[in-house]
Amino acid sequence: MRIDVWSDLVCPWCYIGKRRLERALAEFPDRERVEIVHRSFQLNPSAPMATTARRRDYLMAKYHWSAAQAEKIDADMERRAATDGLEYHLSAEGLTGNTLDAHRLVHLARERGRQDAAVERFFRAYFTEQRSLFDHASLRTLAIDVDLEPTDVQRVLDSHEYSDAVAADNDEARALGVTGVPFFVFDRRLGVSGAQTVEVFAEALTQASTASPTNSA
Repeated sequence: MRIDVWSDLVCPWCYIGKRRLERALAEFPDRERVEIVHRSFQLNPSAPMATTARRRDYLMAKYHWSAAQAEKIDADMERRAATDGLEYHLSAEGLTGNTLDAHRLVHLARERGRQDAAVERFFRAYFTEQRSLFDHASLRTLAIDVDLEPTDVQRVLDSHEYSDAVAADNDEARALGVTGVPFFVFDRRLGVSGAQTVEVFAEALTQASTASPTNSA
C-alpha cells in the first residue's frame, strides 16, 4: 500500500497528522508493506524567497486575528501537540517564509531513501527548536543531519533542481480539490483530510487494504 501525504513543513497540523498516522501504522498488521510518500504543498507560495516575516503577524493578517487571539491559538496548539508527544514552541517572535527550498530538499531526500527522516527533521527543527527553514545555511545543516551528502545538498540549493517536482505536487493537490493540509491519499483510493484521530487513520488503513482495485476515493 502507498500513502501519499501532502503537507507543508511550517504547518503545525501536518506534524501532528504525521505522528497520528505513524501511531496507527504501528498497530497495522501489514505495516511493513506500506510506503509513505511525502508530497509538497505550499501554504504561502507567494512569499518572497530568502526573506522572512513574523509567523504570528502573518497569521493575524491572514485570518484577521487579534494579538490576544493569536496568542491563545498558539498556546492551545502547543497543548494539543503535547498530547501527541510533540513539543511545540510557537513564540511571538517565530518566523515564517517561503518553503520551496525545504520542499526541494525533501525531494532530494526521497531519491536518497531519506525522505521521512528529512521531513521529521524539518518539522522538529521548526516547531521544537525554532530554527529556520528559509535560509540555505540552516537548511544545509538540517539536511546533512539526516545523512544527505553535503555536495548534493549544496547543488540543489544553488540551483532550481526539483522545483518542477514541487510544482507538480502542488498542481496534483489542486486537481484533487485539496485546499488545506495535511491531506492523505491511501493507495490512490481513499482520501483523508486533516490531522484526524489515530482511530480514523486506522480505519482508513483497513479500508484501503481491503478495497477492490476498482474502488476510488
